[in-house]
Order: sequence, then structure tokens, then C-alpha cells
Amino acid sequence: MCAEKIQRFLMAIVLTATMLLFAGNQLIYAMILQTLVILMLIVWALSDFCPSL
Repeated sequence: MCAEKIQRFLMAIVLTATMLLFAGNQLIYAMILQTLVILMLIVWALSDFCPSL
């Protein structure tokens, strides 16, 4: 249960960083970070393995 909360906080932090990169016109870094988040979610959905922990 605690690990799931930590994972949600980490996801929120990464998405906030991505949003700030988009706002600062750092589009290539924001898109790379967003792609990594999407890949983590796909791995998590298919294998029930949480890659961010």
C-alpha cells in the first residue's frame, strides 16, 4: 500500500516536471520524459511490475 502511494507521488512529480518543461519551451526534453512515463505505465499495466520503484 505504501509503495503504491510513493509510486503515485513519483508519477505526479515527473508529470509536473514534464509540464514545466513544456511551459519553458524545452519540447524535446518534455517529449522524452513523457514517452518514458508512457512506457512505464505500459510496463506496469502489462506485467503488474512498477518500474519507478
